[in-house]
Amino acid sequence: MSEFIRAASADEIPEDTGKLVEIDGQEIALFKSGAEICAIHNICPHAGGPLSEGGLREGRVICPWHGWEFDLKSGVSAFNPAIKVPVFKVKVENGSVFVRV
Repeated sequence: MSEFIRAASADEIPEDTGKLVEIDGQEIALFKSGAEICAIHNICPHAGGPLSEGGLREGRVICPWHGWEFDLKSGVSAFNPAIKVPVFKVKVENGSVFVRV
């Protein structure tokens, strides 16, 4: 089983877009969704857009390239439920964000 790895400080994650981090060779986008911090794979499966640069709407990240939307908790596409982006478990301790990859 994989372990949690420190990804960032909670205060490094902006309110209006994501923060890109790399853990074990994977690009992961961190987002604040309300009081919760979520982690989702950074690459949009549609055309490879950087989800970390996308905006947020109602618990979904919007890809900045073509507007595809993905639920931050499930990774499921709002346009086609058969398309999914990997999501990762997150915990916050003492102001640090840890992600399990």
